[in-house]
Amino acid sequence: MVIVMSDYVILTDSTSDIPQKLADEIGVAVLPLQFEMDGLTYRNFADEREMSSEEFYDAMRGGKMPKTSQLSVNDFCEYFSEYLEKGKDILYLAFSSGLSGTYNSSLMAIEELKEKYPDRRVISVDTLAASMGEGLLVYYAARKKNEGMGLEELAKWVEDNKLHLCHWFTVDDLHHLKRGGRVSAATAIVGSALNIKPVLHVDDEGHLINMAKTHGRKSSLNALIDKMAETCTDGWDTVMIGNGSCRSDADYVASEVRKRFSGVKKVIVGNIGPVIGAHAGPGVLALFFMGERR
Repeated sequence: MVIVMSDYVILTDSTSDIPQKLADEIGVAVLPLQFEMDGLTYRNFADEREMSSEEFYDAMRGGKMPKTSQLSVNDFCEYFSEYLEKGKDILYLAFSSGLSGTYNSSLMAIEELKEKYPDRRVISVDTLAASMGEGLLVYYAARKKNEGMGLEELAKWVEDNKLHLCHWFTVDDLHHLKRGGRVSAATAIVGSALNIKPVLHVDDEGHLINMAKTHGRKSSLNALIDKMAETCTDGWDTVMIGNGSCRSDADYVASEVRKRFSGVKKVIVGNIGPVIGAHAGPGVLALFFMGERR
């Protein structure tokens, strides 16, 4: 008897900050989360069709305070049904449950859809990752799928490897972290006065954690690269760098990564979109790679 493996698609959400061109190349669909600014609601599409990253960060520099919202159960039912109707199974790689309720909404949607699509499989995996860290995990997963890995096997592969996905961030303005409750008001005021730049990472529970303090922007960028040197492992050839309207800083980090790590064959630089950027602010810079541990 010949067992025919059902076709499946990989879906992720726009917090992965995967550029549309890359999503098209690797065959991944990106579901847009929403953000609100000036009383208007926008969807964070990967192609930035409703608002570009530059427009968004310019608005924040001008004092605008955006709000973000997760995907609802109804959103997921609508998006998932589009593929289930075509007879495709789904692997959804979700934004960290430590930062959003989006993953839990996806689970509720899957339960709702089981009766209507009893022959289809939908698996949702909590990546415990954010921004292009989530994006890098999706990128490697898509490569595995394109090499022929099946749905169940790939879901297990993601579970087995997600805590090797390293996120290292710095921000230019501590006051945006203060708004999100990541630092105290006193820390933001004193840190800004002394030009202190934090170095943060995403931990094993998917939470954003403040790890170190540096003096000055260049020191914080170099600290990200030093963190990579501490924990990166061989056998992974791609690194992603996300930036919030600070492309020259991202290019500097990319250049240093290429110089210091011979095993890195591809460095993908992209924009950190509005949903992540609303909490980190203009000047956020993040380095993502695979390592021994987070």
